[in-house]
Amino acid sequence: MLQGRIAIVTGGGSGIGAVIARTFAESGAKVAVAGRDVERLAQVARDIGGEAVPADVTDERSVKALFEQVDARFGGLDILVNNAGIAGPVANAADMDIAAWDETMAINVRGAMLCIKYAVPRMRARGGGSIINMSSGVSSIKGLPNRYAYGATKAAVIGLTKAVAADFITKGIRCNAICPGTIVSPSFEDRVKAVSQTTGKPLKQVRENFIARQPMARLGTAEEVAALALFLASDESSYITGQPHLVDGGLAL
Repeated sequence: MLQGRIAIVTGGGSGIGAVIARTFAESGAKVAVAGRDVERLAQVARDIGGEAVPADVTDERSVKALFEQVDARFGGLDILVNNAGIAGPVANAADMDIAAWDETMAINVRGAMLCIKYAVPRMRARGGGSIINMSSGVSSIKGLPNRYAYGATKAAVIGLTKAVAADFITKGIRCNAICPGTIVSPSFEDRVKAVSQTTGKPLKQVRENFIARQPMARLGTAEEVAALALFLASDESSYITGQPHLVDGGLAL
């Protein structure tokens, strides 16, 4: 489905990002994985025959260097997956650590915007492309207790997605958002730990509570998210742009 395409996956060193990178490579794409964990990036790149590019998506110079390295290695860009993100602080408005708020905004929103800034000219040079932004299946749509920073950033990602889609709809560049529900991943484990620390509940109980709220009585998998990313990256979705796509097991119903 992606034979001959060139892709960048940010946050590609683990979890959903690593599985998306692997899925794209198995579908014929040349894939660059970007992120801050050099060792994990290198392992993923070795496994898929891709390129590991250490990068901080909040730093414009680092993002510019990322795209220049992909140019040098692969010669352009067709697909961008803005997967880099953090869960942010678990706190209500009165207790919010503003530094933690700013960090969450910088990674989840500024990082996506900067990557889009450098992706668009490269996609236009190749006649089009697909941008996929990672939002959230619940936090972007309805409020959750103590998830102010995460919810705000993921709602912003949907707004960004729609604006980019509108700007480049006649230029062959599509932009969509994936809104995962509760997915087994390192970031999910971070959420479990944060909730446990905030509430004083044991880790096992917190995990069980997450599963109990799932309409399908299970958590989602990174492979299920990657299957949607593959569809949105490919020509199979050529008439779809500007849309948030939920893969949440019915959690937002």
